[in-house]
Amino acid sequence: MSGRIVALFLIAVAVIGGGAMYWLQIHAFYERLAPTGPDDVRVVFEDGTAVPLPHADFRGIDSDSSPIRYRACFTLAAGAREVLARARVAQQPEPLVAPGWFDCFDAAAVAAALDEGRASAYAGAAGLPYGIDRIVAVFDDGRGVAWNQINRCGAAFFDGDPLPPGCPPPPES
Repeated sequence: MSGRIVALFLIAVAVIGGGAMYWLQIHAFYERLAPTGPDDVRVVFEDGTAVPLPHADFRGIDSDSSPIRYRACFTLAAGAREVLARARVAQQPEPLVAPGWFDCFDAAAVAAALDEGRASAYAGAAGLPYGIDRIVAVFDDGRGVAWNQINRCGAAFFDGDPLPPGCPPPPES
């Protein structure tokens, strides 16, 4: 009889621990970002100037636990296409998966649209901290998304490899 109680106790602890771990990964560390205005979405021009991208309906999430947990969704507003015509095209955009409850951001759909030419990706900001870039992708229908991803300098730095040519010096640890 006491063996069953111990087994049931261990199973209960495992289920509770697994549920808590799932909740912590998917919900606990994310914060919803309140729209603050034009600077919520920015793109970078070829000369390096970051400018606001006219938009509406901003929804975003972020987390202090990782610099690549940022995700945002928005719709383009009047004048956005003119700004995008001067924006720097993003190199190797790779949308990262968002939590399922943040349903406006579907990384697989964004990647497919980029591959098929139904969306374009632009540089949103660089060095958000070192080695992290923000990418802004815009669909042909006027929807947009943004995410942070590790750039080539960050990938080498975080792996402890020598930095590729052209990378800025890393921060002092």
